[in-house]
Amino acid sequence: MAQIDFQHVDTWVFDLDNTLYPPHMRLFDQIERKMVDYVIRTTGVDHAQAHHLRRSYWAEYGTTLAGLMAHHGVDPVPYLVEVHDIDFSVLDPDPELRAAITRLQGRRIVYTNGSAPYAQRVLEARGLSGLFDAVYGVEDADYHPKPRAEAFDKVFTRDGLKTQSAAMFEDDPRNLKVPHDLGMRTVLVTPEHEAHDHVHHHTDDLTGFLTRL
Repeated sequence: MAQIDFQHVDTWVFDLDNTLYPPHMRLFDQIERKMVDYVIRTTGVDHAQAHHLRRSYWAEYGTTLAGLMAHHGVDPVPYLVEVHDIDFSVLDPDPELRAAITRLQGRRIVYTNGSAPYAQRVLEARGLSGLFDAVYGVEDADYHPKPRAEAFDKVFTRDGLKTQSAAMFEDDPRNLKVPHDLGMRTVLVTPEHEAHDHVHHHTDDLTGFLTRL
């Protein structure tokens, strides 16, 4: 890894789910089950069809919520409360990750397609509370989800972030395309080794990656 790639970075943007905690903790499985239940109640389809809709809306729109809003007029506020009403005890504190993030020079931001209150609970369970200068949820993008360009524009404008001196860490490669095009350094955090033109670096060990910076 070329450390020089990050010498200009003074703003560090982190996705939340499966980025600031590892996928094997399976937290998002709980949210997916809540989403399926919500789709069933909203649309009247059976469980298999609801699971298919959840996946297809996520693939087409970036989030299941965006698809439900577009096709079924779902109110995002109660939806976000319900699907994030889960058990956070599956998450463990990570003092090594906390130390690695603490050493980063500059501003540190969380930006998730979930809600900001949900993000705060995840950070608390991971022992990462108080590390970040700002935590942004999908509500801060007026419910436009990543990877939409308008979502990034709304959040980054609200934050005052200068993209040319920022880096973004994400587990979904789709969500790094716009940051790349805006001049950000992009890091894909995932066990799968996939090649993407808009991804500068890949890691399956966020703590180790940050430590080497």
